[in-house]
Amino acid sequence: MPLESPEQVVEAVWSGVTPRTKVLYLSHITSPTALIFPIAELIRRARACGILTVIDGAHAPGQIPLALDALGADFYTGNAHKWMLAPKGAAFLYVRREVQPLLEPLVVSWGWQAERPGPSRFIDEQEYQGTRDIAAYLSVPAAIRFMAEHDWPTVSTECHAYLCETGKRLSALVGLPSLSPLTEDWCAQMAAFPLPACDASALQHRLYTEYGVEVPIIEWRGRQYIRVSMQAYSTREDGAVLLQALDELLPR
Repeated sequence: MPLESPEQVVEAVWSGVTPRTKVLYLSHITSPTALIFPIAELIRRARACGILTVIDGAHAPGQIPLALDALGADFYTGNAHKWMLAPKGAAFLYVRREVQPLLEPLVVSWGWQAERPGPSRFIDEQEYQGTRDIAAYLSVPAAIRFMAEHDWPTVSTECHAYLCETGKRLSALVGLPSLSPLTEDWCAQMAAFPLPACDASALQHRLYTEYGVEVPIIEWRGRQYIRVSMQAYSTREDGAVLLQALDELLPR
């Protein structure tokens, strides 16, 4: 850190691959550092070596364009309750057709011996897993319609611009560089920035109780970082409030 090129990430990850490697597990967008990883190239290399790829896409749906078939991951999970604004519990699992037989359901339910089999044995087995509330799942089409009706690509572009403006001012305030260039290759609507040494828990508490700012202050590898997110309801003024609060609260 700071990162300078996607190739730097690819080579760092690939340097850990050995002849014994069977599965490559990666985040699409990392949680503590909020970085978009160049997973397409890593998936391509893994496929060429017969290595399965499992991608944690918790922060990707609704924040960046996502074409799962083109991406080519063997397994990809994503949340709809984060950047797609669906209720908690709404998520999806994508499994490339060729590897679907490798995955069995944790709960064997009605679909295991479907009375009326559907076109996909995989969906029959995985979709219905016991008695549970599926309301969150059923909300996802409405979330997708909402995004389409409100021109979400434009919303995301505006949020990225707010993030970059706030991030540059934040880096200048604390005198520390961002973890990567503030470009769409590295971040969309979320980015993490290093902070000077501080009590992370106390700072996060005071930001919320004294300024009404909800933002995670993360302890990672002995350093403190602030992860700033800009969603459709965020404004440039929200970023200014955060900067003022940090200016008043951070140790000198």
